[in-house]
Amino acid sequence: MTQEFPESIEPHDDEHYVVISSDSHAGADLRDYKPYLEKKWHDDFDAWADAYSNPWDFVDPRLEREDFDFGDEEILTGAASWHSSLSWDSPRRVLHMDQDGVAAEVIFPNTAPPFMPGSVFASTGPATRTEYEQRWAGLRAHNRWLVDFCAEAPGRRAGIAQVSLFDIDDAVAEVRKIKEMGLNGGILLPMDSPLSDSPPLYVSDLEPLWQVCAELDVPVHKHAPVPPQLPHAERGGPGVVAISTIENHFYNRRGIAHLIFSGVLERFPTLQVILTEGGAGWMPEHLQQLDTVYAYGKDASGFRRFLQPAVEPLSLKPSEYFQRNFFIGASLFLPSEAAQRYEIGVDKIMWGVDYPHSEGTFPYSREAIAHTFADVPPTEVRAMLGATAGEVFGFDMELLQQVADRIGPTVADVQTRPARLPKVPGESMSPVFA
Repeated sequence: MTQEFPESIEPHDDEHYVVISSDSHAGADLRDYKPYLEKKWHDDFDAWADAYSNPWDFVDPRLEREDFDFGDEEILTGAASWHSSLSWDSPRRVLHMDQDGVAAEVIFPNTAPPFMPGSVFASTGPATRTEYEQRWAGLRAHNRWLVDFCAEAPGRRAGIAQVSLFDIDDAVAEVRKIKEMGLNGGILLPMDSPLSDSPPLYVSDLEPLWQVCAELDVPVHKHAPVPPQLPHAERGGPGVVAISTIENHFYNRRGIAHLIFSGVLERFPTLQVILTEGGAGWMPEHLQQLDTVYAYGKDASGFRRFLQPAVEPLSLKPSEYFQRNFFIGASLFLPSEAAQRYEIGVDKIMWGVDYPHSEGTFPYSREAIAHTFADVPPTEVRAMLGATAGEVFGFDMELLQQVADRIGPTVADVQTRPARLPKVPGESMSPVFA
């Protein structure tokens, strides 16, 4: 399979690429969320903050170091990184972006929203109405904090809001509100977990959410899942991180099938769905499997007739819905995946840093970009590094080009393989360099 990727102007060697990270993370220092909460929740928030402990600190392997101190470390692993001031220190983040050659960032959450039981949005549902209202107040506080955080770097950030799906009317209202507030990153669906009580994406209850997101051009995100949170087991057991790694692709595959075979993308053809930090190399094979199921549903003989009700309303094959509606937030993007770019779709791929996580490419993103894209035609590099993300998230590309001309890598830089890659794990923990 080959693909022609259109671009009106071939980049010159001295052109600076606009690099947009499709996967960065930020959040307020825990108690700094308080001003964004209604006053009626302040006492409850103080009590919650006093008792809060991140259940996923243990995922940072450097805990084994005798001199390890969360207060001193800045680049931390995944869910443990909520301790890092880089989650909320806007001026230092901008310095790091410039250092890394990144003109703009799309921001997922990183710290614990008020009243949530973990540092990421994946847990069992609220047990009472009061708990539900507290959690929603916390999510709204994060979203409003994020508006102010994005405003600290005008034109260089697109924030992704959080929503809860337990009351769809509340979710729809929050989508409309975040659109009014200018959070252009879209919404993050609750992260998948075996214990999550959030409804699966195929249920009809979610129809108003898809409708409002399609109507307002609000992208919908699925991000890499987290280990299952078992409240009565110490750290979820010794295999929890390995299990999460194995299930990472599973949950993204599951989401693709839910949205296609439930007819969501048939009914809402403009809905944009973005899968981030879940790898990309598995997608061509998975789409082929979905196309096979679709073909089976066209055959009324034998057991295959049970697939007909799902397939009959669909006007496209699953791979065609994927090409129309999906994008890939390709953080931790490997050279082997870049070699599959035509099968995945060059215009579907949006490169990312995964800042400030230690599995990301900071502060070696320039080396990572050249390592991954040195043999890729510049027109395609331009799309995957920033042009596609610029269009999806509505960035002002003229403004970002001015930033890129000051700090971004040139075509010649990217075509020159790095003389040296950072050592893993001594200098970087990113699989890009492994």
